[in-house]
This record gives sequence, C-alpha cells and structure tokens, in this order.
Amino acid sequence: MWILGCGYIGQRLARHYLAAGETLTALTRTPSSRQALSAAGIPALARDLATEPLKDLAWAGESLFHLAPPPPEGNQDALTRHLVAAFRDTGHPRRLVYMSTTGVYGDCGGDWVDESRPPAPVAPRALRRLDAEEVLRAWSQESGAELVILRVAGIYGPGRLPLERIRQGLPLAREEDSPWSNRIHADDLVAACVAAMDLGTPGAVYNACDGYPTTMTDYFLRVADAAGLPRPALLPLNEAAGKLSPGMMSYLAESRRLSNRRLLEELGLRLRYPNLAAGLPSCFPIAPDSGDP
Repeated sequence: MWILGCGYIGQRLARHYLAAGETLTALTRTPSSRQALSAAGIPALARDLATEPLKDLAWAGESLFHLAPPPPEGNQDALTRHLVAAFRDTGHPRRLVYMSTTGVYGDCGGDWVDESRPPAPVAPRALRRLDAEEVLRAWSQESGAELVILRVAGIYGPGRLPLERIRQGLPLAREEDSPWSNRIHADDLVAACVAAMDLGTPGAVYNACDGYPTTMTDYFLRVADAAGLPRPALLPLNEAAGKLSPGMMSYLAESRRLSNRRLLEELGLRLRYPNLAAGLPSCFPIAPDSGDP
C-alpha cells in the first residue's frame, strides 16, 4: 500500500493501517518531511511527484491513496499528469483512491448537491482538482485499474481549526450574508478513505461530508465558543470584504449543501461525528493551529 502526500490526513490514515498490521510506504515531497514521518514510525520516501523521476517506485498491483495537493498555480494538475505517465513505466496500481474537493461543483446557490451534479468549478484550486479527476479517469479507462474519487468538504479536527484567525479578531460576514458550507471530521474522513479503498465502486464519486451543512459564519462562531475565545465581529459582506483575505472571499463566493447519502448507503459508513455539535468537543484540548476552513 502507498500513501502519496502524507500530511494531516495521510498520517492518520497511515497510523490506521499500521495498527492493523498493513505494510505501507508514504511518499512525501521533502527530506525533512520524510524524517518527521520516519520518526513517527511511518515508513516514508522523499520524492517530488511533480518533477522527480518515479520509475523506481514499485506501484504495480498495489493499493494507492493519492492525497497530494496540486501545484499552487494554473488550471491543470501537472503532478497528477506526471504520476500517470510514471504508471506506464512502473506498472499500474490495482486501485487508486483520489482525494478531490467539493469545490469542483462551484457555486450552487445553496442547492442540495449530490454526485450527479455536473462539475462547474470557478476557483483555480478547484479547476486543478477537476483536471486531476479527468486525467485519472482517462488513465483508469486506458489501464483497467480501479479508480474511486472522494470529493472532500472542509476538514476539521484536532489541530485543524481556524483558531489563530479568531484570536486575531478578524471580522466575519454576518449570518444572513454567509453562504452554506460543508465539513467532515478528520477521523470520519480517514474512515471514508478506508471504505472507499475496500468497498468503493470502481469509477464512483462520493461526497465526503457529514451531511449537516452550516454557514461559514456559524462554523467560526461555534469554534470560537468551543475554544472559549471572543466571537469575531459580524459585518455586512460589503464592509467585511476589504478586511478578508482573497482566499476567504473565494469561499464566500460559493454556496452549496452537500448530500452524503451515497457515502453512507453504498459504503456502509457510520460517521463518528455526524455534525459539528458532536465533532468539535473532540478537538480540545489542542495546540494552536491556523488551519484553513
């Protein structure tokens, strides 16, 4: 088994499989990350998937999680394109689970969205993810290898909360101006990854979310309350815009409510944290973190 991109979720996934006696290798971009993973007991190699040779990696017939994020610029994912080209030289994995984003749906005007909704990404980060999905689908059809795609909502969990932003007192859009947004607890996302590898229908897409969307403002206020921090000021969107980062403004430009029915019914997944009220208490006490929403 291989885990490509062994960050916040990848490390949790690796620990799950190692505890179950699975043999795996994590692939990370830098030698310092490899050393940190090795120190944590996770077998790892350092390799830049976007630029470095991959011909020596034994992927043929293996199970592979592709969690590596795309490059930070452009509308295409050169990393995934390089990876697929390497498969032709090294041999194809048996099954690949790709972690995409629900951002590929674009702005849905607050509608409920399931996996039948055609993608309509606008943000460059979502365009890159959709490009990766399409490249992997073409590879799967060509090679006969199995592909399962998880479209993942905002991840939260211990060490993955916007506490620093709240401490800075940065304002939020008031509730009536805030779009619908979606989340999943890190532990449930790991469970979804395992279920997708074991039970996912080849070629299928699954929304990985808790199925209980809230507004972005509601999320930040709940985190502030759970951490015992002062609530940020709430402003009309036109007043808050000049005080919010471009990244935050791009999140505020899209509104959708995601269905997780397929995740629960087809994969038989039972969420440990089906909503924020259940999940936030598990995040404390934690070290300060500035994780994105």
